[in-house]
Amino acid sequence: MGSLQGQTAFVTGGGTGIGRAVAIDLAAAGATVIVCGRRAGPLAETVQVITEGGGAASAVTCDLTDPDAIELCAQALLAEHGAIDILINNAGFSSRIRSTRYIGAEEWRDVMDVNTMGPAILTKALLPAMIEQGRGDVVMISSMAAINPSIMAGAVYSAAKAAARSYMNVLAQEMRPHGIRCTTIFPGEVDTPILDNRALPPDAETRARMMLSEDISAAVMMAVSLPRRAMVSELAIAATDPRDMSADVAAAKTKASF
Repeated sequence: MGSLQGQTAFVTGGGTGIGRAVAIDLAAAGATVIVCGRRAGPLAETVQVITEGGGAASAVTCDLTDPDAIELCAQALLAEHGAIDILINNAGFSSRIRSTRYIGAEEWRDVMDVNTMGPAILTKALLPAMIEQGRGDVVMISSMAAINPSIMAGAVYSAAKAAARSYMNVLAQEMRPHGIRCTTIFPGEVDTPILDNRALPPDAETRARMMLSEDISAAVMMAVSLPRRAMVSELAIAATDPRDMSADVAAAKTKASF
């Protein structure tokens, strides 16, 4: 795999979980990393981990449900860095209510905005500079729920991640002639804070059987480190050891989380 020395990477949701793991690995490979999210504290912790390890990192806060805020953030990035070479659309959000019978308009809007609209608007704003330089990588962290929608994942989360997959397919068709690689990653269960939103949050024993954030980051690093002549369009990753999810499904059918 090639070095990412001299490249600039922007990672949304970079304060925790998969985003933090990807940011750390990108910096270790030589990239200058900017992490983005709504909470300054976790972002600062990611930057500290990277800089203490000898990497280059900074943080910006942005509400990825606000198109105007996204545009302003992108303009500031381009003014400072010229172009973003690697965009990791990782920020994600799941509803507390999962059932089609009970979920309301507000949760539909929030989940769709974070998982689909936000990445699309951010990518659109950063594409011209990528096109001008004739190369770039756009990575979408989707979910196995996009491939296998489920009650446990929830109606809106499954729909949002499937929409993100469709968006990336269209983006790839447009961008490949410009040297821009578009990759969608579909993680199964990963032990991250997003699991706390489930109707039945997993206990420690259950989490121990799941994948870790660094497992997903390894897939991302493989995709962005390949020679430019090759690209990964889609990659699904699941835990080796399957588990019984009947209790999770039963809980997801209820109106409220536990």
